[in-house]
Amino acid sequence: MISRRACFRNLILSLRTGSTASKLRSSNCFTSRTAPSLQPLVEPSPYSDDEYADVDWDNLGFGLIPTDYMYTTKCSEGGSFEEGHLSRYGNIELSPSAGVLNYGQGLFEGTKAYRRENGRLCLFRPDQNAIRMQVGAERMCMPSPSIHHFVEAVKQTALANKRWIPPPGKGSLYIRPLLMGSGPVLGLGPAPECTFLIYASPVGNYFKQVSAPLNLFIDDEYHRAARGGAGGVKAITNYSPVLRAQSRAKSRGFSDVLFLDSVNKKNIEEVSSCNIFIVKDNVISTPATGGTILEGVTRKSIIDIALDHGYQVKERCIPVEEVMEADEVFCTGTAVGVAAVGSITYQGKRVGYKSGDRCVSQELLSMYTGIQKGHIEDKKGWILEID
Repeated sequence: MISRRACFRNLILSLRTGSTASKLRSSNCFTSRTAPSLQPLVEPSPYSDDEYADVDWDNLGFGLIPTDYMYTTKCSEGGSFEEGHLSRYGNIELSPSAGVLNYGQGLFEGTKAYRRENGRLCLFRPDQNAIRMQVGAERMCMPSPSIHHFVEAVKQTALANKRWIPPPGKGSLYIRPLLMGSGPVLGLGPAPECTFLIYASPVGNYFKQVSAPLNLFIDDEYHRAARGGAGGVKAITNYSPVLRAQSRAKSRGFSDVLFLDSVNKKNIEEVSSCNIFIVKDNVISTPATGGTILEGVTRKSIIDIALDHGYQVKERCIPVEEVMEADEVFCTGTAVGVAAVGSITYQGKRVGYKSGDRCVSQELLSMYTGIQKGHIEDKKGWILEID
């Protein structure tokens, strides 16, 4: 059950999906019966539409700042996700035997709402997050909301928390959709009920260095994902295993960890929470996704932007030796955007890379953010205005 307290935001649009969740193709995954419809609850808001939350926007980091509202809907075994509701942000109740608590049956996504200089509020390619959640849900034996349902729910959450969207150039509203097995299950198997929940938090830069290039450490002891596992989907179980390696690297002064493949321990794969690219002789390369690497929305967008501007882009296996000889290295992700890497340390050897305004990563970042901010024409239909 989700806590329902007073003061729900006025003028929240009702969710009108009229569609059902994608059917799971795996024979051992459950299909479902229709869950009760949860109507959006609307009461007068105590806040003006023009009011900003009381936040120090100039010193916004990447930490949780609870906002006003969250979105929730459930799906019982045999059903589909129906209209959800907005409620005040707060704790949720789960059975001690919930699938997500006992067996890690859960996924999450990350997208952002931006405020442009003209005051318009925008989302960047939320449909791609919806598609990725559907792929992950099939892998984790869960039903998933339709693409339309997902996008409309994200829009509702962003608009309900409008006063928490930072002023232009000060950050963004990070939106976190969750899909989890919330139903009770003792023996190993899919949970009989799933919950789709969205909350949000205003954020600034993911890394504390803000504009400084990252210093990465290549860890050849721990691995992020293995072949046949769930490394290619945004499962919650992919992230806690990197914490030990990440904590150890940060204690030594590094920004984050770059992981190698678990079979040969010679090809780079991902940083803890973002994709990686290298540049050599103006050719851009990134590890090919093959089940162990997450297909990032920012990764996909940067590849498209680079190709449109005449760069040669290769998705392939990249031996660690090539990384140590690259001209540039940069990371991409919803949280980090496009972040230049200043150095990588591997087996005691530290290598530095180009960074600054004239680098490929900075050029791609300028084009990427230019599309988001409206300074560059969006020819691909990536931007969704929501107000």
